[in-house]
Amino acid sequence: MATEHHDPVDVLVVGAGASGAAVAWATSGDTGLSVVCLERGRWPDPFLYPTTDPQWEIRRQHDFNPNPNVRRWREDYPIDDVDTPIKPILHNGVGGSTVMWSAHFPRFHPSDFRTKTLDGVADDWPITYEDLEPFYDMNDEITGVAGIHGDPANPPRSPRQTPPVPLGKGGELLTAAFDRLGWHWWPSDVATNTRPYGEDNRGACNNCGGMELGCQQLAKASTDITYWPKAVRNGVELRTEARVTEVTVDEDGRVSGARYWDRNGTEHFQPARVVVLGCNAIGTARLLLASRSERFPGGLANTSGLVGRNLMHHPLVIVVGVFEELLEGWKGPSACTFMSQEFYETDPARGYSRGYTLQALRSHGPAITALGGFGTTVAWGPDHHDRFDEVFGRTAALCVIAEDLPEEHNRVYVDFDRLVGDGMPTVVLEYTVGENSRRILDDGAEKAKQLLWEAGAVDLMINDLPSQSGFHLMGTARMGDDPATSVVNGWGETHDVENLFVVDGSVFVTSASVNPTSTIQAIALRAAGHIIERLR
Repeated sequence: MATEHHDPVDVLVVGAGASGAAVAWATSGDTGLSVVCLERGRWPDPFLYPTTDPQWEIRRQHDFNPNPNVRRWREDYPIDDVDTPIKPILHNGVGGSTVMWSAHFPRFHPSDFRTKTLDGVADDWPITYEDLEPFYDMNDEITGVAGIHGDPANPPRSPRQTPPVPLGKGGELLTAAFDRLGWHWWPSDVATNTRPYGEDNRGACNNCGGMELGCQQLAKASTDITYWPKAVRNGVELRTEARVTEVTVDEDGRVSGARYWDRNGTEHFQPARVVVLGCNAIGTARLLLASRSERFPGGLANTSGLVGRNLMHHPLVIVVGVFEELLEGWKGPSACTFMSQEFYETDPARGYSRGYTLQALRSHGPAITALGGFGTTVAWGPDHHDRFDEVFGRTAALCVIAEDLPEEHNRVYVDFDRLVGDGMPTVVLEYTVGENSRRILDDGAEKAKQLLWEAGAVDLMINDLPSQSGFHLMGTARMGDDPATSVVNGWGETHDVENLFVVDGSVFVTSASVNPTSTIQAIALRAAGHIIERLR
């Protein structure tokens, strides 16, 4: 079957998630540039989300599981995760993983960009917090963020767009304990409407509890309802069910475009002046390594040998407190009430570098509680119902989010001896929790236990390193000024190929100890400005 060739465009974006959506919007419209985005998944239909299905908790374990190896939708590709204790959590489709996320939206701290200078670990970024600050603000305005500005643990920032998510009964218990211990806490920044607003006619969060499965209210700020309507109005052409298999280069070593298969099995070639990858730290590494050529036999933009290397997660420990009173923890977003950054920065007395965030968690509904929830032990057998009654709606938890330092042996690679349905090599993960991360988790668990006892818990349970927690994927095409030790420069442009950009979490030099999405999008918006200047 012949390959269908398309007319050249100025900007070709691969991936319609958090970063791809931001770049597509920012490079289109008044810029005069032609923009096409290729997305292997489909447009989500909010009316098909299981949020209001009585069996939504069961469906989260099966067809709406956030792990693609469990979910197995037709747009998912298999990921060999045998050699990692942390399994990948991601979503393919318009909106990317912002469709299946908790919408926690903190920013990095200024120190996160200077860990080598300040703490002697990892490397400094080639950019600073101040470089990203205007793009953080721009992204917040488009996304809509619930919260309160003025957090003393963070630099000053613009007012939030809507009021914070309610703390709930459990949150009120925990924050009172934080106050008694004199530890920092602050209401979380959450990319969710708490009141309807704006031109998108989005509803307000109704505290249904199933937001990680998609939001029928359109309250949660997935990019299919924030950036993409704006980008389409700007003239961006978004092609769904387009499985990109190769980014191509010409005889001069410049990117020439991308090959992809459509839903009918027809191969296409889309030429472009600039190609931008926003496929997450697994998908981007997969595509670069699979795009071998005579000029780049080890994978596109990989003369450093670092594509796929330095994979970072946020290793977790979840400490669950059981309380005597009914806390109704099934109401509201499960993971976005407040956080503490009391232990965020390096303290040499603690015996490790960098630190962690304590994030408050509510509890689950009846089905997931019966199956174990955040780690609550409800064993099957004659005592099951009694134990269920003791814990259902009576738990509040603290999640220890550890900063993961980059290590080259933690990696994504592809196996050309195992091809999948579209002819792509199987993607493989290799990851172990580093010694520093382990020390952070152990200390964080002790602090979380101290806080929960102080709050009045009558029982504690610990879920150490939950496997289904690989939702923060970072570091496999890291930024840097030196082409020998990095893949892209401070604008996200690859050192090897001057018209190829990476704008997702792959470019992270360090992981901080907060959710990465707002930083990913700020990086993407900043890169978009550079792309526009290059093409004009």
